[in-house]
Amino acid sequence: MATGFRRRKVVIPPGGRRCFDEDEWADALVCVEAGVVELVCSTGDRPRFGRGALFWLTGLPVEVLRNPGAVDAVVHAVSRLR
Repeated sequence: MATGFRRRKVVIPPGGRRCFDEDEWADALVCVEAGVVELVCSTGDRPRFGRGALFWLTGLPVEVLRNPGAVDAVVHAVSRLR
């Protein structure tokens, strides 16, 4: 990984949830390696992203990241070091 960047791997088990912390995901490009991630938003929207999807969470009304699938959801987040 190039200097100046941070990479994190996050695993959400089947049926699991991870509360959204904006600071944790600030400025991160997120890639789904396996499974499906559903973003539960305060607007009622619940977009789903599967393997290979790229997205960011900055500025979105996300409350929870959820795994609606039967296998682990694995995501990698890459962001600049602060």
